[in-house]
Amino acid sequence: MFSSLRQCTSWLHTWTGLIVGWVLFFVFVTGTPGYFQTEITRWMQPERPMVEEIALTDRAGAFDRALDRLQQIAPGAANWRINLPHDSVPSRNWQEFGIAWQEMPPEGHDFGPAGSERLDVNTGAVLPSGVEPRATAGGNTLYRMHYLLHYVDFDLGIRIVGICTMLMLMAIVTGVITHKKIFKDFFTFRPGKGQRSWLDAHNAVSVMALPFFLMITYSGLVFFMYSYMPAGINALYGSDQQSRKPYFSELFPEFNRKSVAVTRPETALTPLVEKAEAVWGPGKVRSITLMHHQGEGERLALTLNRVNEGSLDIHRSDTLRFDARSGEPLDPEPLAGGAARTTQSVMLNLHEGLFVGAWGRWVYFLAGLLGCAMIGTGMVLWTVKRRKHHLGSGFEGQEHFGVRLVENLNVATIAGLPLAVAAYFLANRLLPLDITDRPAWEVHSMFAVWLATLFYALARPLHRAWIELFWAGCAAYALVPVVNALTTDRHLLNSLRAGDWVFAGFDLTMWGLAALLALMAVKVKRRLDPARAAAKAAAAMPVHEGSAA
Repeated sequence: MFSSLRQCTSWLHTWTGLIVGWVLFFVFVTGTPGYFQTEITRWMQPERPMVEEIALTDRAGAFDRALDRLQQIAPGAANWRINLPHDSVPSRNWQEFGIAWQEMPPEGHDFGPAGSERLDVNTGAVLPSGVEPRATAGGNTLYRMHYLLHYVDFDLGIRIVGICTMLMLMAIVTGVITHKKIFKDFFTFRPGKGQRSWLDAHNAVSVMALPFFLMITYSGLVFFMYSYMPAGINALYGSDQQSRKPYFSELFPEFNRKSVAVTRPETALTPLVEKAEAVWGPGKVRSITLMHHQGEGERLALTLNRVNEGSLDIHRSDTLRFDARSGEPLDPEPLAGGAARTTQSVMLNLHEGLFVGAWGRWVYFLAGLLGCAMIGTGMVLWTVKRRKHHLGSGFEGQEHFGVRLVENLNVATIAGLPLAVAAYFLANRLLPLDITDRPAWEVHSMFAVWLATLFYALARPLHRAWIELFWAGCAAYALVPVVNALTTDRHLLNSLRAGDWVFAGFDLTMWGLAALLALMAVKVKRRLDPARAAAKAAAAMPVHEGSAA
């Protein structure tokens, strides 16, 4: 019985892995950089100023000047906000002193126009915004591809990825059941053994980040569950967007409150910031928000927002509320949704790594690369097994169309997609700045290169296509910092001198990926080189007496 169960799960694991392998490889390749989507966008807009540390010494004077400016530029707004320089990861947060506001919403709209300004911390003067940054698709578009795909309808894309994610979770579970010695095999690698070597590599990378793979697939399904299984919402509220509005109003009641125009607070802000820092620690206040909602009487609320770090529930980040007239503490705002909404929030935070710092995001990034390796080795293993079965069935010397097609798709996906992502970054630097719809052309460049790799794989011998596309990817990633240095003043040396680790880290990561692809090209050449394979086969043939004659 257990033998039959293992055979069934083995079949299920093999076929579910192949069917969704290409989509999942795309999901992991585009989703892994998403842990640094903010940094990628900053790199893709080199016109933005470098991050600088700002010391806020005269707090009382700075707050007064900020409020003076808000009274001047946004009287009667729905809310005011003062952004503070805070103690956080410099590469991820703008260390700036500034203001932001949102006007009262026009009739029939939920939100009004918003604005913001950077202020000189000593004088309160409005700082120039600098050169307008180039239009770019940025890191967010790359990240959105991993759950929406591209060039397809929103609902279709999200459902395709959802089905593939579910099948991946099934493949992971059945893979653990099938490989009863999977943890023992983790410490075993036999190079040069064909199918056995690919299986060893697949087992090793799968076990190495197994908890991450289980978490990333399960959490992705949970926090998008209402999109994947909308029957319950449709039955109670209706299927069209207008009918669903009451559902979202009940789920997110904080977005339905009507605002009253704010006025200048009567209490001093400095003592409130000091109270918050006594609880959170120095430099942990990110911003001060002033707002007044209907139904709250004369109460004008000041909310101090903490730097969001280490919290799994991003929708319940730390805040302290005070009465803007008396300075007395106020109760926290109640949030609806209960345990269900908290669970979804935690799952989203786990999936996107929003609760971790820079080093935690690097752990997520490396685990994502291992996910690419797991899926890639699994797809190659499928073709190796099928080709071996094809040759063992008496078809030696005859090409199998299905096996060959899958092999070409593997080459274009595993070796071609990383090259296409490098083309995405190169397009950001090489496309004319004034081209119409520039962000879309960055994306078009990526998919055009990816499609070209498929035609290239079809036109070349299989082993040469693998090697050449890996070397092409290596060259493309190595060129990204070079092209950046030739087209901007944000080259690696300048970035290191200024301590701007976004640009320095991006350039160094590009060279690291180039080195990884070079290593893969060398390994594949050694493994697939026909001359080497023929020599190895000749050496393995038995020598008979008299054969020299």
